[in-house]
Amino acid sequence: MAELSGDRRERRARRAASLTIAALALAVLSGLCVALSGPGHRLGFLGTRWALGVFALAGLGGLAAAALAAWAIALALTARAWRSVAGSALALLVALAAAAPLLAMVRAGVTVPVLHDITTDTESPPPFVALQPQRAASENGAAYGGPAVAAKQKRGYPNLAPRALALPPEQAFVRVEAAARVMGWRIVAVAPAEGRLEASDTTRWFGFTDDIVVRVKPGPSGSRIDVRSASRLGRSDLGVNARRIRAFLAALSAQPSR
Repeated sequence: MAELSGDRRERRARRAASLTIAALALAVLSGLCVALSGPGHRLGFLGTRWALGVFALAGLGGLAAAALAAWAIALALTARAWRSVAGSALALLVALAAAAPLLAMVRAGVTVPVLHDITTDTESPPPFVALQPQRAASENGAAYGGPAVAAKQKRGYPNLAPRALALPPEQAFVRVEAAARVMGWRIVAVAPAEGRLEASDTTRWFGFTDDIVVRVKPGPSGSRIDVRSASRLGRSDLGVNARRIRAFLAALSAQPSR
């Protein structure tokens, strides 16, 4: 009986070793694909659909590798194959790191409304002028979605509102331009006489282009600042545009008074 138990332990140890190798290989491959998906799109090697597909499949591969690694750990522990335990633990860590970006994206997607065009003025959004050709040629276009989009934004971002400055519009515009440069946006148009600034920004990982227009007009206490940030592609921005608007308004408030 002792010899049979030893045979079983050896078979389990061999299975654990095989699973460990498979899990580690899949985890490393998934991690590399996740790491290359963003830069590959930024550098033009991967089209948008390919980059997103590689990213998603690599994330799923990471989850599969994590399952294999967990299975290998369980087998290795019963077989007392400590090297396989260590190797499987490493595979599990790499696999979870590969799956984490996809899981974070999914989590963000279910916690924010499915929108790609966000503005502080849903009744009369600041229009794109200089960026009109680029917007018209993009997947999402230049037109605002209307009352349905406005209602969805108000439910998802109820506190997103215009910013009032106790400054005349010409002085407020100076602060708007300074804040936009602090944000690192690519300034496309600066029209102080119209109270309009347009710019583009790119997402961190894939480098997708989003467009921004800031409008300055007279307000009850000086000036009213409205911002619109819209993605060129994708049904959901995963909350990026709302975060960008909030960050800009915070940078605007942080500008020194002159």
